[in-house]
Amino acid sequence: MKSDDILVIDLFAGPGGLGEGISSVTDNNGNYPFKIGVSVEKEPSAHKTLTTRAFYRKIKGSESGLKSYNDYLLGSLTREELFTTFSQEAEEALKETLYGPHALGDDNDEIHKRIEELVKAHGEKPRVVIGGPPCQAYSLAGRSRNAGIKDYKAEKDHRNFLYKEYLKVLSIAQPDVFVMENVRGILSAKIDGEIMFPRILKDLRSPKRITKIATPKYKIFSLVVGAKDPINPTYDDPTDFLIKSENYGVPQARHRVILLGVREDIERVPETLTPLETKSTVEQVLADLPKIRSGFSKRKDDVTDWESVVFKNATQVKRLLKKQFEQAQNLDIKPLKNLARSKSQFIKSPNQMPAHLFKWYRAEEPPCVLNHETRGHMESDLLRYAYSAAFTQLSGGVSPKARDFPADLAPAHENWNSGAHADRFRTQAANKYSTTVTSHISKDGHYFIHYDPKQCRSLTVREAARLQTFPDNYLFEGNRTQQYVQVGNAVPPYLAQQIGKFVLELLR
Repeated sequence: MKSDDILVIDLFAGPGGLGEGISSVTDNNGNYPFKIGVSVEKEPSAHKTLTTRAFYRKIKGSESGLKSYNDYLLGSLTREELFTTFSQEAEEALKETLYGPHALGDDNDEIHKRIEELVKAHGEKPRVVIGGPPCQAYSLAGRSRNAGIKDYKAEKDHRNFLYKEYLKVLSIAQPDVFVMENVRGILSAKIDGEIMFPRILKDLRSPKRITKIATPKYKIFSLVVGAKDPINPTYDDPTDFLIKSENYGVPQARHRVILLGVREDIERVPETLTPLETKSTVEQVLADLPKIRSGFSKRKDDVTDWESVVFKNATQVKRLLKKQFEQAQNLDIKPLKNLARSKSQFIKSPNQMPAHLFKWYRAEEPPCVLNHETRGHMESDLLRYAYSAAFTQLSGGVSPKARDFPADLAPAHENWNSGAHADRFRTQAANKYSTTVTSHISKDGHYFIHYDPKQCRSLTVREAARLQTFPDNYLFEGNRTQQYVQVGNAVPPYLAQQIGKFVLELLR
């Protein structure tokens, strides 16, 4: 690290969204002051993604390194060959990600030792801790699942207390600033009838309460609501810590609690995010990606058969929609011809992508489109996908609820008409920002149907990554299911970069 570098300790890193955003911040001289010293992640495929990206950051300034990385993306060079060719950079990347998956709580001796080494080597220069403890126990969906588990007790679920592992690292690293992210559900989660969030805030303000280690105290700031008293910032409502990503350039309704902790002796007050006047839409950020088709999951996959099935479905869908929409008679949803299941070349977009996102996605344009391959679907679901996408198009961007589906398109689910799963099939409207991309996208594509009925499919990993604002050359490792999970669990890097700029201002 250089003498003026800022050490970043990345906890519960996932595929690296928060770290990617912060490490991409540049100073007035065009330098990258934030340097990730360690990224801690326990899931093997996400760890592999983290390591690949750490390696990329170390070779991207080298022409030969970048060429070799692009050869890896194109498939003409294996990962092993790439790492062997640039052995020093590969060793640094592996060291950054602890040579393998690690879990806070289980592998603390090794993790804490590495953090102590980094802090000692870094001396008195600024350091930052980032990360979000896993959210399954706090999320509304997770709490719903837990409620169905016999004898489940929240006070015995260690996931409710993983934030204490974050506190331990604060006591070891004693950073100038920390950034902690979590789901909206953390604001209302209860244990033994007590709402957890006030307790978490109290502990973060004074980590010593839990760790029993002499640690500085911290002021906790909102990034969207200005503090009335910067010396002792308090807020009227817990939702003041909630960031609605769609207001800040992200084409997705991702609402997350993000806390900015500033050591109490730092007098500077962080800025708050400035909402953009217009929100980015799904079509704006996906239209330049190659058009591809879905596949069949329960039968032999053949493009001619697919075209025949989707053409037949289009005729039926048009007939059904004429009963609901007068303009359906002019609807053209016949399948596009000769589509592949994957394609690697960008196309000229018919729509103007917002400038801030085009620059962000394509800053270091890859030689091909990554992670852009469709999944297979049951033939009956292809009919529902076509109906949902066409309905959304005709309604001006409103995806159909279960009650809007004709009876002969209803799936064989006992609770289909109960209202419990009204959004079981949901199209991401072209003219709006998307709904929240979650890890559920790994299970099926029903909640993430592409807006174009001619392609009749769910979103690809790359399209989900675009909605999460990952740069186009960000490669997700692992199989496709693992890639979807990684994207769904991530922090939008473009939002993280904006936060990183505020952190830099505080430290400089």
